[in-house]
Amino acid sequence: MGSLTEPVQVKEKIDLAEKEKQIFDLLLAVVRHFNLKTTLRVAGGWVRDKLLGQECHDVDIALDNMLGREFCEKVNEYLLITGEEKQKRYSIHRNPDQSKHLETENMSLFGEQIDFVNLRSENYSENSRFPIMKFGGAEEDAYRRDLTINSLFYNIHSKSVEDFTGRGLADLKFGKIVTPLPPKYTFLDDPLRVLRAIRFGAKFGFVLDEELKKAAASDEVKAAIVGKVSRERIGKEIDLMISGNDPVRAMIYICDLQLFWVVFSVPREFEHIIFEGCNRLCVHYVSAAWSLLQVVGFETFHEEQRKLYLFGALFLPLGELQCANRIVGHILRNSPKGAKDANNVIRLHKASEKILSVIPSMTSDNIEHVLEDSELLVSVTSRQLIRVELGFLLLEDRELESLWRATLLISILISSGTDYSHMESFLKTGGELYRRIENTIVDLGLDNVWKMEKLVDGNVIMSTLQLKQGPRVREWKRRSLRWQLAHRYGTLEECLDWMKSANIENEKRKHDQSRI
Repeated sequence: MGSLTEPVQVKEKIDLAEKEKQIFDLLLAVVRHFNLKTTLRVAGGWVRDKLLGQECHDVDIALDNMLGREFCEKVNEYLLITGEEKQKRYSIHRNPDQSKHLETENMSLFGEQIDFVNLRSENYSENSRFPIMKFGGAEEDAYRRDLTINSLFYNIHSKSVEDFTGRGLADLKFGKIVTPLPPKYTFLDDPLRVLRAIRFGAKFGFVLDEELKKAAASDEVKAAIVGKVSRERIGKEIDLMISGNDPVRAMIYICDLQLFWVVFSVPREFEHIIFEGCNRLCVHYVSAAWSLLQVVGFETFHEEQRKLYLFGALFLPLGELQCANRIVGHILRNSPKGAKDANNVIRLHKASEKILSVIPSMTSDNIEHVLEDSELLVSVTSRQLIRVELGFLLLEDRELESLWRATLLISILISSGTDYSHMESFLKTGGELYRRIENTIVDLGLDNVWKMEKLVDGNVIMSTLQLKQGPRVREWKRRSLRWQLAHRYGTLEECLDWMKSANIENEKRKHDQSRI
């Protein structure tokens, strides 16, 4: 990734929305009423985004002389005095074992969730890796932040932006991801900051500082990520990257910094089967998947579908490995969605392989070709057989109801192999193939096949064919569903007539075979 060719558009001052003015005016009124010596500042991401002209509802209020809990108590006291209703609040407690050193208080004001936290300074006692927390000044706190672009403050009193590191505004303008203090020191303080640096670099298209990259790739920092950061916090950052506006850049950064198998942790007993270059191949697939998604369009994919599709593409190379389901499952069960994401990605892989087998027939010019169906014992068209095969495939797993388009895209990726050297040609062919098959599925009425009501059940079958509960009833359930899929507009009466005649023909064939 090279440097930016031209500076980013950064506003000279922050323009407040009406609700932000209301919130800040209330907080200032609290300070005045109780004669507090507190300076109120908005910290971090809100300042960055407002300067970039983007909306942000993640407001973090930094307090220089009291805890968030204490200030929120004052806010509620003031609301009662002025005849307003007290607001609910909750605390997010410290967890030094996971590098979370601050307690945060959250309160709803004018319909917005606001976090309150004290500015901090840190001292490490001898023989302890946990810092002793003290109140600190804004400059000291700014240098303790993860990145210079996140170290900016908005002073609510003076209505001005404060850049205590002296480079936050410049790094924002020139698109640089830099830590306020030496990067290794910053990352060892909280190793999750490595992933945050990658996420913001990808989100804004910013360049990672060279010293930052060296520190992030160091063995010491890798060990700290594994040892100090929970898999849930890692999973949340990866989830945000995959759901972001440039997931490919994020995965390339992770790969380049040799962090792929750190963040996508493989069970130790399977580490030996991960082949050399597997991480690069994973990124290769997700890059092709992202490009293909842009070709076919985002409008039919909601965020969850898109995310699962990209995770599915990212881990396609692992699908060829021994115990693939256990490996992929282990990786994704550590994500915020846990087992659900893991199971859905595994379903995508399995269903994609099956869809591959019917792609040739779905794209054939002989879709109306008539042939004999050995199970239905009647003549059907190729189109009807496609509806049967694809219908059964989709109905096998109800979870795929909302994921069939993602499954189809994965199938197209698989069918193209790993050679995307002619990307333009692949995207053109892949996009056309996707649209053709999508249109066929919709034309066949299979996009809502899960809503189809079965014409007959076991009781109807037993009554019609004079059967007792057992294997033959189960067989006829499957065959009757097959008939229903083949005859999209068939009625119950037509299905029962077919069942009777097919049963007679079936018994006749069995009798003839027994005489041979």
